[in-house]
Amino acid sequence: MPAYEDEDDLVPYHGKANRATTKMPWWNPRYWARKVWIAVAVVVVIIIVVIGVAVGVTVSKNNAYPSYKPLSYTLQDTCEYSTQRFRMILATNTDAADSGENFFDQFNYFNTYDPAHGFVHYVSEADAKQHNLTYATQNSAVIKVDTTVGPGSNPDASTGRFSVRIESKKTYDKGLFVFDVKHSPYGCAAWPALWLTDPSRWPDHGEIDVLEAVNRGDAGNQMTLHTAQGCSMGGSRRKMSGRALDGSCYVKDNGNAGCGVAGAKPDSFGEALNRKQGGVVAVEWRDDGIRMWQFARDAIPADISGGKPTPDAWGTAAADFPNTHCDIGARFSNHSIVANIDLCGDLVEATWKDSGCGGGAKCTDFVATKPSEFSNAYWEFGAFQVYQAS
Repeated sequence: MPAYEDEDDLVPYHGKANRATTKMPWWNPRYWARKVWIAVAVVVVIIIVVIGVAVGVTVSKNNAYPSYKPLSYTLQDTCEYSTQRFRMILATNTDAADSGENFFDQFNYFNTYDPAHGFVHYVSEADAKQHNLTYATQNSAVIKVDTTVGPGSNPDASTGRFSVRIESKKTYDKGLFVFDVKHSPYGCAAWPALWLTDPSRWPDHGEIDVLEAVNRGDAGNQMTLHTAQGCSMGGSRRKMSGRALDGSCYVKDNGNAGCGVAGAKPDSFGEALNRKQGGVVAVEWRDDGIRMWQFARDAIPADISGGKPTPDAWGTAAADFPNTHCDIGARFSNHSIVANIDLCGDLVEATWKDSGCGGGAKCTDFVATKPSEFSNAYWEFGAFQVYQAS
């Protein structure tokens, strides 16, 4: 009997031992035929395509434009009650007031170093009242820049001019905010803003600029978000009448320009807005996104005047910041309502040479020596109202 290298080479067949045929292990690619390789390649391509489509669908779904499903809003807070445009009852468990005297009771006065590097001294509540920089009437609340201190005054304004910045005592995480603006500040070197932020956790808790302009304000309103890293409007589908500016909202990109939107009309700020007796600005802040509308005094929607605001009926927003590439719910929280009038500062200085202001003088010199130039640098507000989804 021939010798075999191994007993496993013997295969029983009808009781007889025969030499086994050599079998190729299917799992070893070295022994695959060409047609097997082709079949495997086809399967791999199909798997890659399927995975790619699935990932694409998931990404597309995650980055889809939000639905902005209509919400029902109920009044939560109001600052200052009695105006012709706003007739509703306070929703803060207090009796309704008939004047603006309670407006400033709901705000703290910021009176420390200006983080925006302005040539300004923000004053305390006592100093603001002493210098008549904040006061309330039956229908309005006024915030203004000092116009009395000149070059011959003692003390003078050589280190900055008196102005005001107020921050609401109450903070918010979402809501529908309605601001009645009767007069917006304007004038060379002025940098006024109405905005929302958490000053103690900036930029981690975000910033929402509602009304903002520099100098004469004749370029119109700019609406902007500023955030920590990871929030962008670039490449997002947006439904708005305003013009998109920078895409990144991250404060360390583009010199902290933020992801701004320029108002569609020049009469959205400054003298042009004031000639029309101002108007109403509304901000809807929700997880889906942040949208802003601006209405002229003679075009305020009836649902706002009637205390039952319905944003889905207001048409195209002036600015739209969807959650497409920005987690709005995570990036914005604990915001106070802030109103201020800065002077010079980062934003003004960046455009001062091309502004036509100053006649060649530095911004700081202009502020220090020309008090009369700030006669129109004041805010006049009617009601501030905050609604929450119910």
